[in-house]
Amino acid sequence: MIRYIIKRLLLMIPAILATSLIIFVAMNMTGGDPVDSLAPENATEEQIEEIREELGLNDPLLVRYIKYMGGMLHGDLGVSYVTKKDVFATFAERLPATLKLACSSVFVATLVALPLGIYTAIHQNTWKDTGGMIFALFGVSMPNFWLGLMLILFFSLGLGWFPSGGYGGLRNLILPAVTVGLGFAALITRTTRSAMLDVVRQDYMTTARAKGVPEKKVIFGHGLKNALIPIITVIGMQLSNALTGSVLAETVFSWPGVGRLIVDSISKRDTPMVTGSIIMCCILVCIVNVAVDLIYAFFDPRIKAQYAKKG
Repeated sequence: MIRYIIKRLLLMIPAILATSLIIFVAMNMTGGDPVDSLAPENATEEQIEEIREELGLNDPLLVRYIKYMGGMLHGDLGVSYVTKKDVFATFAERLPATLKLACSSVFVATLVALPLGIYTAIHQNTWKDTGGMIFALFGVSMPNFWLGLMLILFFSLGLGWFPSGGYGGLRNLILPAVTVGLGFAALITRTTRSAMLDVVRQDYMTTARAKGVPEKKVIFGHGLKNALIPIITVIGMQLSNALTGSVLAETVFSWPGVGRLIVDSISKRDTPMVTGSIIMCCILVCIVNVAVDLIYAFFDPRIKAQYAKKG
């Protein structure tokens, strides 16, 4: 098992290299010059050239990429062109807010979706099933920014229950978490329903009922346990999405997360900040994927045995 984990972690290296190279090339292909936003308004050609030389922008793209990756091997993700702050330190400042929002939104999504998916599967082809699927479709089709604005209008401006934005305690977290979580809940609901429909038709479920096992134990002890693998997969995917793709909700609620940091840095052509932040997000996603694989083994002994053979 340990050797398998190490092997999976080593596979992160090609992903990081590919991600960093793509970002470097993409930032270089976009129009404009980062010096334009950094130089004083009436800067002379000499001053502009001095800034370019200081930032290393006169070097070829490949040379700049190699220098950047060489620094990263020593734990240096570079210094922001705009703020002149260390990239890793800036990312670390924003990461707790992103982790808090991501984990809370996935918790909300799972809390809503798991019971709803099981309920719709049990009542297949009834109005209850149809109602649950309509809710799931509604969740998929709602843009995050629209739902966030509606929640702000109703719960913040209308009822005054929660703040309309900002980073703080639990009251500040509820509306952003619900906004992101309801979008995730739709896919988890549909996956849970599909996985449960596959297992409720199995012979062992019929046998358990024939033995007089209570229905709740049949559903949760036998059915859900055997349907968890695809559900865990989707929850892991949604957690990865929340870590990297909650920028709209962060913008609506003025949440100081990594997503807003990356978007703001892209608009300012802050290549070190964009590249370093995306590389760190890539590492987080890889770690989440490894964790999901290990959770598979916890719930399914057959998978654990396969990992042991690979190790």
